Amino acid sequence: MITGFITRAALGGTGALPLLVAPMGASAVLLFAVPASPLAQPWSVLGGNMLSALVGVTCAHWIGDPLLAAALAVCTAIGLMFALRCLHPPGGAVALLSVIGAPAIKAQGYAFAWWPVGFNSLLLVLAAVLYHRLTGHRYPHPASVPPAAQPHGTRDPAPSERLGIRGQDVQAALRQGPDLLDIAEDDLQALIEQAEQRALQRHAGVPNCAHLMSRDVVSVAAEAPLAEAWRRLQRHRVQALPVVDAERRVVGIISQSDFFSHAGWQEQEGLAANWRRFMRRLGDTGGRVPAVAELMSSPAVTVSPGDPLTTLVEAMSDGGLHQLPVVDEEGRLQGIVAQSDLIAALHRLVVAQALQGGRA
Repeated sequence: MITGFITRAALGGTGALPLLVAPMGASAVLLFAVPASPLAQPWSVLGGNMLSALVGVTCAHWIGDPLLAAALAVCTAIGLMFALRCLHPPGGAVALLSVIGAPAIKAQGYAFAWWPVGFNSLLLVLAAVLYHRLTGHRYPHPASVPPAAQPHGTRDPAPSERLGIRGQDVQAALRQGPDLLDIAEDDLQALIEQAEQRALQRHAGVPNCAHLMSRDVVSVAAEAPLAEAWRRLQRHRVQALPVVDAERRVVGIISQSDFFSHAGWQEQEGLAANWRRFMRRLGDTGGRVPAVAELMSSPAVTVSPGDPLTTLVEAMSDGGLHQLPVVDEEGRLQGIVAQSDLIAALHRLVVAQALQGGRA
C-alpha cells in the first residue's frame, strides 16, 4: 500500500497509470520468503532495481524502436548486475517497465530510478529487516562466515579447518560449477558439514558388506544359454554375474574374463574369428545350446552381509577379484559388492577420519 502511494505521488494521478511498480511484488517474494538467497540481499535489491531502471530509461531515450530498446535494456541490465554483483531477477522487469511503461514513467526520465523505484526498494528492504528480526530470522545474510579464531594467536588455520572443509573449498567448488547457485556460501558449507555428520552417525565404525552391497543384483541361472549371460553382462555394464539355482543359492560366477580366456581371445583377430574359436573350444555340442554351467567358475568366492570391509580388501587386492556375491547363511544371494563400492567406502573412511581428526 505504501509503495502504491509513493508511486502515485511520484508519477501523479491514477487514470490508466499503475499504482504500483509491478516488479516490487517479485522483490517482496525474495525478501520475505527466501531471505538467505544472495539474490535477496540489500545490495542486490537496491542496486539491481535502480541500475535496471537507469539502463531502461537510457535505452528508451536513445533507441527509437521500443522492441529493440526493451530487448537491449533487459540484456544490458542482466550483464551489469552480474558485473556489479547485485543480481536481482525483478531488475529485468524494472528495465522492461522503464522502456514500455506509461507516458508518466517516460516523463520522469532518470528520476524514475530514484523515485519511486529506489525509494520503494529501500522501504522493502527496511520492512524485510524488521520482519525477520521479529520472526527470528537472519537478514541481511552475511556474505561469508568469518574464519574461526586461532586459540594460539598464530597464522595457522583453526583446528576444525586443517583437515575439514574450509570456506575456500566451498568457494572453489562454486566457481567450478557451470551455473549460478542461489545459495549463500556459508549456508552451503554448513549444509555439507551437517550431511557429513549424518552420514557418520548412520555408519558409525567400519562399514560391513551389508552397508556397501548393491541389492538389486543382476544374476543368471546355471542352465541359461551363454548368449543370455553375455547379453546381461553387456546390457548392465558389469564385470561378472552370480550364477544361481532355482532357490537363489549361488552356485558359481561367470565373468567377461571367463568368455575371453576360454575363447583364446586374440586382439589382432576379428570378433567373428574369436567367437568361432570359442565355440570350438566348448566342444562338439551336437546342436545343443551351450549353458552357463559349462563356463562358470565354481564354487564362487562369497562373503556374508556382516563381513567387515577388511575382508573385501583382502579378497579384491590379494585375490584379484572384481565382484563378490553376498550370501546369507544358506547361501542365497543377498547382494553384490564391486570394486567401485570398496573404493567409495575407503574414500568415506578417509573423509571421516579427516573430519574427526580436524575436530579433535
